[in-house]
Amino acid sequence: MMKKIFEHIGGDKTIWMIVLILSFISLLAVYSSTGTLAYKYQGGHTEFYLFKHLSILVMGIGLMYLAHLIPYKYFSRISQLLIFISIPLLLLTLITGTNLNEASRWLTLPVINISFQTSDLAKLALIMYVARLLAKKQEEIKDLKQAFVPIMVPIILTTGLILPANFSTAAVLFATSLVLLFIGRINFKYIIGIIGIGVIGFLLLLMIAKVNPNILPRLDTWVARFESFSDKDSEGNYQADQAKIAIATGNFFGKMPGNSVQRNFLPHPYSDFIFAIIVEEYGLIGASIILMLYLIFFYRSVKIASNSPGTFGAFLSIGLAFSLVFQAMINMMVAVNLLPVTGQPLPLLSMGGTSIWFTSISIGIILSVSKESTNQPEEYATA
Repeated sequence: MMKKIFEHIGGDKTIWMIVLILSFISLLAVYSSTGTLAYKYQGGHTEFYLFKHLSILVMGIGLMYLAHLIPYKYFSRISQLLIFISIPLLLLTLITGTNLNEASRWLTLPVINISFQTSDLAKLALIMYVARLLAKKQEEIKDLKQAFVPIMVPIILTTGLILPANFSTAAVLFATSLVLLFIGRINFKYIIGIIGIGVIGFLLLLMIAKVNPNILPRLDTWVARFESFSDKDSEGNYQADQAKIAIATGNFFGKMPGNSVQRNFLPHPYSDFIFAIIVEEYGLIGASIILMLYLIFFYRSVKIASNSPGTFGAFLSIGLAFSLVFQAMINMMVAVNLLPVTGQPLPLLSMGGTSIWFTSISIGIILSVSKESTNQPEEYATA
């Protein structure tokens, strides 16, 4: 059955299999972790969130399939459109977006009345656009004015507009962009220089925000999280403490599916801390499998990049894969209390809507690159 299905789809079969396995684990974990939510908002109908999440995953896989059908060269052109759409949308979100935890992250589209996080679109758009610019500027890639500055402008604009509402997403995206610049052979001293300027600029922004809190409305939240992380006895460590209890009681084999206790105490066990619930129910074995699947996904993406017919496909595959796996590692490190709480979901595992769909599209683009032959000319891939 599975063999017949794979015969009708293109792209890397290992990545397809990883997606299906993670989606199945996600269904089990979300169903187990939304019990309290169901009793609170759905009158005890625990199947409500299961079927809702299933429909989102199915639609995500559908979007992945459609994206992988598009020859990857067309994403070079599409990135131009998306970056010029996403930057005004980010600005609009800051001004009029739905407020969540003192941050405007969600924008509601008129007429169809659908809300989504504009940063999800911006992440995809920026990585695609940076990959395009790097591919087209390889001949003058070491030049400051011809390559570095034109590439840095959209990076600074995009991450700067995301920063006030979502520091962790801006940081992940900025780090991903720098990795792409390094792989794209941008002069290393320029990369070091922009890191230094970024650190100094961010510190100055924090100082200004202390005087005018409206500039960074979430500054107090960021400070509180870092202080709680550094002070292990702080009352602000409630989430991290509950996650550690979940992980510690999972032991080697776990409590088995549906037997989590900490899901009743952890805030957002179905999204930000779903990894802790997975460890509690599936133990160290389950955690190791999850980690292995993400690493295999990244390895396969690197192989796809190395076999890409052009530089654009290589940068596209590496950039999107690094972004997803880096985000996954941050989520897991938060769960085991190696990092402060960030609010980053676990790709393909956390319950969500548009975040799952944009993740699926990203993987679909990687699969599109994997479909292309290694015999095509360079200009075909960087059009």
